[in-house]
Amino acid sequence: MYMSEKSKQIVDACRFCWMCRHICPVGNATGQERNTSRARALALSLINREGAELTADVMDNIYECQMCEGCTKECVTGWDPTYFTKEVRLQAALEGKTPDYINAIVDKVLETGNIYGATELDADLSAAIAAHKDGKVLLFLGAEARYNVPTAAVNAIKVLEKAGVEFAVLADEPASGAALDWLIGAADETKTQMSACAAKLAAYETVIAFDPQDAKAFVREYKEYGIELPAVVTFTSFVAGLIKDGKLAVANTGKAVVFQDPYQLARQLEETEEGRAIVSACATLNEMLLIKKDTMWAGGSIMAIYNPLTSELVAKERWMNAINVGADTIVTASVSEYAALKAAAPAGKTVLSIEELVLSAAK
Repeated sequence: MYMSEKSKQIVDACRFCWMCRHICPVGNATGQERNTSRARALALSLINREGAELTADVMDNIYECQMCEGCTKECVTGWDPTYFTKEVRLQAALEGKTPDYINAIVDKVLETGNIYGATELDADLSAAIAAHKDGKVLLFLGAEARYNVPTAAVNAIKVLEKAGVEFAVLADEPASGAALDWLIGAADETKTQMSACAAKLAAYETVIAFDPQDAKAFVREYKEYGIELPAVVTFTSFVAGLIKDGKLAVANTGKAVVFQDPYQLARQLEETEEGRAIVSACATLNEMLLIKKDTMWAGGSIMAIYNPLTSELVAKERWMNAINVGADTIVTASVSEYAALKAAAPAGKTVLSIEELVLSAAK
C-alpha cells in the first residue's frame, strides 16, 4: 500500500510513549490492545517495512478508530496518529480495499447525502423548516439531526425562534461532506460533495453549524481543501452569545448535570467554554473526569451502523464516568453522542441535548 513519507514517519515513530492507551475511547471500552494507535502503527509498519499483506483484519482495525484525536493530544512525541489512519482509508478506497460494510455506507452518502440512505424528513421537522425560508443567517442542521434525531433539529429551530433570530433553514440541505471525509478521507468524491455544499451556502452571510461534526469539517477540512465558505459559527457559540447578550432569556432550573464535550468542539475547534456557559445559565454544572480537551468520545452513529457493540460499549464507558461523580444527567451538544448515550442510558439516568436544556429553562 502506498503511504506518504509523512505517514511513514509517523508510523515508524509511534512506538514508545504509549500515552494513547489511557485516552482512546475505543481501547478503554473494549480493553483490546489492538485499538490503540501504537498497535495500529505497528501493524502498518509491518506492511511498509516487511511487505506484509494489508489484510481485512488490518482494515477492520483502521475503522475501529474514531479519529477523535485524543491520542494526538496526548502524544508526548508530538505526532498525529490519526493522520496516517485517515490516509490509509483514502488509499484503501483508491486501491479497492475498503471493507464492504464501509462501501455500503459510502454508497448511501453518495446517493442520498446521509449514512442512512433516508430521503424523507419527519413531518414536524418539515413544518419547522418551512417556516424559515429567508434570512442572511443559515441554520445548517446536518444529516444526523435531519434523519436520525429530528427532534433535535426541531428544538434547535425553536431555540433560535425564542431569541427572535431571523434565519433560514434549507429544505433541500446539501451534505456537508463530513461523513465522506471520515469514511474515505480526501477523495475526489469528498471534495466534490463539499464544493457543492459550499456553492449552496455562499448565498448566506453566516452559517450556524448545529452538528459539531459539520462545524469541524467547515472550519478545518474546507480550509485544508481550499473550499471557501461564509462565516461559520457553532450552534453552541451562537446560543451562548444570545444568552450573554440578553437576547435569549433563561432561568437556572437548579438541575444538577454534567457536560459531555464533543471532541470536535473541544479538541479540534478548541471550544470548551461556550457549552459550559449555556449549561451554567440553565442548570447546576458539575464536572466528570476527562473533560474539555481531554474529553472521551461517547459513541456515534457511523460506528453504530457497522460496529454497534463497540459503539454501545463506548457509550456505557462514558456513562460510568458520569455515574462515578454521582451524576444522573448528561448534557451533550453532539447529535450522534446524544443518540448513543440515550440508547445506552442506565435505568434512572437521563441524557439531554443542549437545546432541550435551553428550552426547559427558557422564559
